[in-house]
Amino acid sequence: MRREGTGVPSPPVEVSVPVSAAGLAVAPTDAPTAEPSTEGLVTVRSPIVGTFYRSASPYADVYVEEGSYVKKGQVLCIVEAMKLMNEIESDIDGRVAKILMENAKPVEYGEPLFLIEPGAQPEG
Repeated sequence: MRREGTGVPSPPVEVSVPVSAAGLAVAPTDAPTAEPSTEGLVTVRSPIVGTFYRSASPYADVYVEEGSYVKKGQVLCIVEAMKLMNEIESDIDGRVAKILMENAKPVEYGEPLFLIEPGAQPEG
């Protein structure tokens, strides 16, 4: 930096900025994560880019809930792409362990939609 009109460089200026100790805290690395365990579960992924819907219409019942038992070929949801409603079916018999998407939200190709516990059957 030069002083205007002198052609002589300005001396460096040292600035101190106070930092609180809380601002320097580091998060523990062994903290639990929000990610669900997928061990032993089958992931149902979106086969297309579109919008995820849990029911056929806003006033219809949802296809499945967490804890629902499903059969191979049963419709789990709809992914709308270019005004076409694509029914996404289960590839296996089992129990819906987790629904990973929110209704009416965009999904990408290959994005996880459901976790299914294979082979689970209702008691009774």
